Amino acid sequence: MPGVHKLLLEEALQDSPQTRSLLSVFEEDAGTLTDYTNQLLQSMQRVYGAQSEMGLATEQLSRQLLEYEKQNFALGKGDEEVISTLQQFAKTVGELNTLHSELASQMADRMISPMIQFREKDLTEISTLREVFGIASDEHEAAMVKYSRLPKKKENEKVKAELVGEVAYSRRKQHQASMQYYCALNALQYRKRVAMLEPMLGYTQAQIHFYKKGMDLVSKKMDSFLVSVSSMTQSIQAQLDSEAEAMRLTQRELLSMEDTVYMPDRDPVPVNRTLIQKAGYLNIRNKTGLVTTAWDRLYFFTQGGNLMCQPRGAVAGGMVLDLDNSSVMAVECEDRRYCFQITSPSGKTSMILQAESKKEYEEWICTLNNISRQIYLTDNPEAVAIRLNQTAIQAVTPITSFERRGEGSPNPDRAKPGGVKSSISKSQKSSSAPVAEDLIVPGTPIQFDIMLPASEFQDQNRVGGRRTNPFGETDDDCSPESDDSLLQQVFAVRFLGSMAVRSGQTQEVIYEAMRQVLAARAIHNIFRTTESHLMVTSSCLRLIDPRTQVTRISFQLQEVTQFAAHQENGRLMGFVVEGRDWSEGTEEGEPSFSAFVFESNTEGEKICYTISLGKDIIEAKKDPEALAQLMKNMPLTNDGKFLLLDSETGDTANGGAPDEEESEA
Repeated sequence: MPGVHKLLLEEALQDSPQTRSLLSVFEEDAGTLTDYTNQLLQSMQRVYGAQSEMGLATEQLSRQLLEYEKQNFALGKGDEEVISTLQQFAKTVGELNTLHSELASQMADRMISPMIQFREKDLTEISTLREVFGIASDEHEAAMVKYSRLPKKKENEKVKAELVGEVAYSRRKQHQASMQYYCALNALQYRKRVAMLEPMLGYTQAQIHFYKKGMDLVSKKMDSFLVSVSSMTQSIQAQLDSEAEAMRLTQRELLSMEDTVYMPDRDPVPVNRTLIQKAGYLNIRNKTGLVTTAWDRLYFFTQGGNLMCQPRGAVAGGMVLDLDNSSVMAVECEDRRYCFQITSPSGKTSMILQAESKKEYEEWICTLNNISRQIYLTDNPEAVAIRLNQTAIQAVTPITSFERRGEGSPNPDRAKPGGVKSSISKSQKSSSAPVAEDLIVPGTPIQFDIMLPASEFQDQNRVGGRRTNPFGETDDDCSPESDDSLLQQVFAVRFLGSMAVRSGQTQEVIYEAMRQVLAARAIHNIFRTTESHLMVTSSCLRLIDPRTQVTRISFQLQEVTQFAAHQENGRLMGFVVEGRDWSEGTEEGEPSFSAFVFESNTEGEKICYTISLGKDIIEAKKDPEALAQLMKNMPLTNDGKFLLLDSETGDTANGGAPDEEESEA
């Protein structure tokens, strides 16, 4: 016998589209079986009707044969031999009538009755359980919709407890209904075989019994076949009994689980940040009008570098978004919890999704970020994901405020952001290609934002003069009033982070700083950034608040030792600034280096080109002839003061920039 297909009871609780799709196959099979059973029963009833009519016909024939003797023929009575012969025929037909009646009774008991019982009991039970399962699924969906609308802030614990209890009750009810439905469908795969074979077995045995006296030879030929059919039926029945017992035990074991299994946001297992595959239900926000939106609960899963979606009832899933080099970030959306946004590398395609629990929310973000890095293309993606996660956790300790500066420095005005001193032995320098430890001290803190203290902001608004920023830098050398700059270009950027580095003479240190900053943001779910304007002049770099036009931080251009754009993501750029550290007690201070990482709205190469142009102007100022030659090749404004470059900030230069945005790095 070929294997019997089964629905796994263990998958009833998850209720995934794959299980639903397989369930639809079983339901289609049950529907086909129902139609075929009705047609087969009609054919059997026709045979039974014909057999019953045969009995009535033979009885009538027997009486009619006896009536021959009583006929008053005009030419005389019939031949006695004919009469005796007809009487013998009548007796024979009478005996045949008895056999036909017995055959009709056997057909009713052994062919029609089992088929009617199978249709009325088994197939009707499938239909009833299907309706119960559908009602339980609808109730669970309604409970999940209510729970998904639970606000994040100012939660009413009583309401939340009621909703959690309602979800758990409806989920348990759906689980029980689905397992009963699955068990019935699994059993149907066995019963339908018995239901098809048993009536025909009874029909054949009745026919053999009918012809047994005159067809001994035929019956002997049929004995072995009937024995084999009977043995097959007994074997299938034994398998059904064994499978039914196993399903009962599995159902009892699954129902003995704790109630927390049915409750959302009750995940005792810690978050796994090294996943490269993920599947589960998410709520997706869809626009239903110009200003209206709707949330749909769909099943999402990852396949290679693609995010797939499979609606219920669909045979297979379809691709929603290519995740390679995409960005994933947490967002606040319509007072819903656990929302995150996926944006394509071009920024033209984005979607907002909502997870069911905090654990699912964090795992989805980490998994999609791992896929975005194309880890799945490596030979051993699981090992690579684990190694990257462990390296990032050991090498990066984030600081959520950018206000902390070096303490105890004799000259705090020269302290740089991210300027944490690391004891580096100069004798350990290697002439080979630098590794991460040679560029950045393991465990170096990372600062993720630039905060303007409220007291300084108020002092500046009250006095109206220049301020000293919280990082020890002043605007004396970079103010617009005192800077007779030949170059002045503004770029819209978002600050991602800064950290102390060991060297400022190679671009590799910038790439390593970018890697650690982005890894730290992904690990600690820090995705929100503040937009600023980076002004590049021929003397300094200034980071300006677009709303207040307050300089957050500035650097002399001579202090910028290295600058580079990311080799793959062109919108990322960074630079290294040289400062002095007086913690060693020396009079001039030891040189220290800090790397700053930004994300721009356009190509980072443009910013690097502008910085390089500013440095060229500084060098050209030392030679008037070289400066004049440089100015001949550059377009100037009408007053001959500033170089003309394409503006990249647009309306944001007038203070119209948004307060905070999500990084797409």
